Amino acid sequence: MGIPVSMFAAVGVMYVGGLTINMMTLFALIITLGIVADDAIVVAEHADHRARVLGESSDVAPVRAVRRMLGPVFSSTVTTVLAFIGLLFIGGTFGSLIGDIPYVVVAVLLASLVESFLILPNHMRHALAAEARSHWYDRPSELFNRGFSWVNEHGFVPLMRWVIRLRYLVVALMILALTTSVSAIIRGDVVWQFYTAPESGSITGNFALLPSPDNRAETRAMTLELERAVNVVAKRYEAEIGLNPVVHALVQVGGTSAKGLPGQDTMDQDTLGSIDIGLVNADLRPFSAQEFVRKLQQEIARPPGLALLTFRSQGAGPGGDSLSVNFYGDDSFALKAAATDLIVALRQFPEVTGVQDSLPFGKEDVSLALTPQGEMLGFSTDAVGAELFTRLNGITAIEFPAGVRTTAVTVRPPASELTADFLDRTLLRTGSGEYVPLGEIVTTTGKVAFSSVERENGRKVVTVSGSIAEDDAARAAEIGALLRNDILPAIATRHNLEWTLGGLALQKKEFLTEAMMGFLLCILGIYLVLGWVFGSWTQPLVVLAVIPFGLIGTVWGHASFGLAMSLFTIIGLIVSVRRDRR
Repeated sequence: MGIPVSMFAAVGVMYVGGLTINMMTLFALIITLGIVADDAIVVAEHADHRARVLGESSDVAPVRAVRRMLGPVFSSTVTTVLAFIGLLFIGGTFGSLIGDIPYVVVAVLLASLVESFLILPNHMRHALAAEARSHWYDRPSELFNRGFSWVNEHGFVPLMRWVIRLRYLVVALMILALTTSVSAIIRGDVVWQFYTAPESGSITGNFALLPSPDNRAETRAMTLELERAVNVVAKRYEAEIGLNPVVHALVQVGGTSAKGLPGQDTMDQDTLGSIDIGLVNADLRPFSAQEFVRKLQQEIARPPGLALLTFRSQGAGPGGDSLSVNFYGDDSFALKAAATDLIVALRQFPEVTGVQDSLPFGKEDVSLALTPQGEMLGFSTDAVGAELFTRLNGITAIEFPAGVRTTAVTVRPPASELTADFLDRTLLRTGSGEYVPLGEIVTTTGKVAFSSVERENGRKVVTVSGSIAEDDAARAAEIGALLRNDILPAIATRHNLEWTLGGLALQKKEFLTEAMMGFLLCILGIYLVLGWVFGSWTQPLVVLAVIPFGLIGTVWGHASFGLAMSLFTIIGLIVSVRRDRR
């Protein structure tokens, strides 16, 4: 009864605390099943020992068992609570993801503690009283106990004697196994993949074209090309697996979907387009959405005026871009060149998709330069710019209060006057009161400008983001190492820029830093609790020395099943801390 009582009590605490039953809370309830059983087993086994071996009555044995095991079980529960409380030190997106786990675990452990000391003794009293009489249904249990005792006496006990006799050799072998496991992680034999988003069947593609006389027609032609490429790739897969993997393909002209494109607010909407692709359920296809994207990109015929084309598989979860690099500098064109070089370098990796930078080209930018005649007439660059800004955006004629707000009346020229020949028709007034055409006092130069320029701490920054296929963790780790060690340093040196990693890599770094801080504080708390129980400052060190050896099973378990170590591996290691300590 200990497990259901503890679980229902935890659900009640979750209700009071405003928690919901979701993936994380269910995960927390599952990992506490074994912990809850441990507390009940310790108390029940000692009560049974006192009744069978010491001959105490069913009324006395449970009470004395509780008194005897109160300290060990209480300290074990407290140290386990401390181990999981370490997760509360983790902030950020992933800290919020796993933030419910310690609350649920603590609720279950406290409920288990109450059940083991207040409810279980009464159950044991009835169970021990019933054991005094023999029943036919006890026969299988008796046979199992005999077999278990034989294995214990003839197998386990002699083995432990040899282990104690050869203790130095055993310790050396365990240290060798531990160092081998750590080496496997360092060499990359067991891959570390911080977070893997669940497989999704939704793919979004966005594109932007360079401005042209017939933007909308060219955008429509690009959407037709995307539809053609999707149909071709879908038919190839249908020939292989006997099922068309594409459920729908919806195109849009004049806008984007999902995350959109950087700087799209300043772009001509007629140059933007998108496609939304829905695939069948992941269980019905032998390939990932990212693999579909790779083949789709190879099939698409890119027109000369294509400025940007990105595809993203809309995976669920809190992770950011698996590839995100920030370049810092003072020259926008140097930043754009570095971003372009990185995008070109990433094309050699078919596993990288959806690459884009945050410094796209936008509308045409018209630059004005004052002529010698304009200077002779008394004009200045600032004055001409301010006058044109006022004429294009209007002036505030009056402001007056309206309740608690202030209302402004702005006078703007009619939209019919803001045509392509606006600058040619504009007249400016000289200091003597005469009006001269704008074309006589300035020269105009047109070029495609950046749609937006981002700054961070006063410095210009461009972000190159994308997705790295997660179906091959070893290959993803190899690409990440090449970026950090070779590609990014070379590009930064070439353009005299600084670079940092962002997105999922930055979140991983922050997570591990905070997790290590929480781990060290929890180890200190566990040491103090064990020191209180043992009445010694040195004996707890013997117990804590066992904890690192739990990494052996973790590493070889992942290697045996071909799994990558991840965020949830850390949570599993926290659970193993409790097991190792016992």
